[in-house]
Amino acid sequence: MIRLEDFHKLDVKIGTVIFAEKVEDSDKLINLKIDFGHEKKQVITALAEYLDPKHFLGKQIPVLLNLPPRKFRGVESQGMIIAANVNGKPVLLHPESKVPNGSNVI
Repeated sequence: MIRLEDFHKLDVKIGTVIFAEKVEDSDKLINLKIDFGHEKKQVITALAEYLDPKHFLGKQIPVLLNLPPRKFRGVESQGMIIAANVNGKPVLLHPESKVPNGSNVI
């Protein structure tokens, strides 16, 4: 169990994917550019074996932003997308209706 204060430490915001392509020389990695309204971030995800990069374009998704940047195949990731795990396969999460980019997940 965690305390509510621990949950509030997570900086999860909704952003719109504006660019998506496979990372060169990788079968699993996708490079996403995500618009959070006041800023754009690059996020690397290892979902290429399940989803085509085009699947992400234009979608609003939740992203955990207050992780330290990490490099994958020399490309920096500035966050982590949040998805559901259904029988070992990812399912993207989306707001019920369009929300402003940068909206906080509470």
